[in-house]
Amino acid sequence: MSGQTLSYIAYAAAAVVVVFVGLHAFWRAVGYYKVRKAGPRPLFGVRHRLWRDPGDVPRLDLHFGPGGSEQAPVAPFRFIEEQGAGTQPCVSVHDANGRRWRVKWGHEVPCETFAVRLAWACGYFAEVTHYVESGTITGLQDLARARSCIAEDGEFVDARFELEDRGVRMLFDEHSWSWSDNPFVGTRQLSGLKLVTMLLSNWDTKDRRDVARGSNTAIFEVQSRWGHEARYLITDWGGAMGRWGSNIVSRGRWDPAGFEAQTPHFVTGVRDGFVNFGYQGQRTAEIARDITVEHVAWFARYARRLTEPVLRQGLLACGATDDEAEAFARSLAARIRQLGEASGVASTEVAKAG
Repeated sequence: MSGQTLSYIAYAAAAVVVVFVGLHAFWRAVGYYKVRKAGPRPLFGVRHRLWRDPGDVPRLDLHFGPGGSEQAPVAPFRFIEEQGAGTQPCVSVHDANGRRWRVKWGHEVPCETFAVRLAWACGYFAEVTHYVESGTITGLQDLARARSCIAEDGEFVDARFELEDRGVRMLFDEHSWSWSDNPFVGTRQLSGLKLVTMLLSNWDTKDRRDVARGSNTAIFEVQSRWGHEARYLITDWGGAMGRWGSNIVSRGRWDPAGFEAQTPHFVTGVRDGFVNFGYQGQRTAEIARDITVEHVAWFARYARRLTEPVLRQGLLACGATDDEAEAFARSLAARIRQLGEASGVASTEVAKAG
């Protein structure tokens, strides 16, 4: 290879770096401006919550997940409107019970649908989300992007239904929260949510600071016996269940082989009272660093109750094939065992229980 060719390659690489750094600087500036312009969050909640005790984890129904069978979508489905935002086609529909759902298609469907079940089973708030293998939507009008996902007669396959509960006040984007700025910084509950993120290899950890590209965190205000309660959650798990990574080349989603290949490197060691992880994502330092052995032990006592059969049940309900469910469940159980071993928590409950 000639010196001139090497020079061209070096110039091209430098140009890519300059564009990358400049683009991220632009996004940060836009995000900062939007947050400042939006002002203080209009929160009425008198109680702030990130986690609640999930109870008897093995008895949780990962087939239906948050909301249970009572809040599963019921056909027939009637078209309301198409959503223009988002990376994947999406429409809103009413079901037979009058509930409103956001229906989405694309490669993020199975990973999002399963991720909310795992987060919910570990005690974290999650949206009511279901995988619907097939169905029909009536009353279609003026479809754009969704036209490629819905046949002319309204039939569809492989869709994610996410409940739009109009009784919940939802704060997204500028009024969401960030990993470094929330009421739970330093708590074991926030460490646990980071562990859920790493268990699922979810690299897409954008937050309020990334509002120029869209925040994947939100605050939902609901009525409870304490009055208004502000619940902090992750609303987009589309980067989960594949390879973690710091760039688009190394990371992926819904890839059982890639997920399994990285599992031996999930926990990389324990040092000075902190557990180290191999995970990489959009905010590696904030997700994977400074998690204490004590916090891992607290989380492992809940997560270890998720046996392989329970995990397989949830995976199959989200559109996984038998082989995919087997591979993912095996890897997740191995990752949870690593947490138990690193923190000194007995891991017998995540053995291959039948």
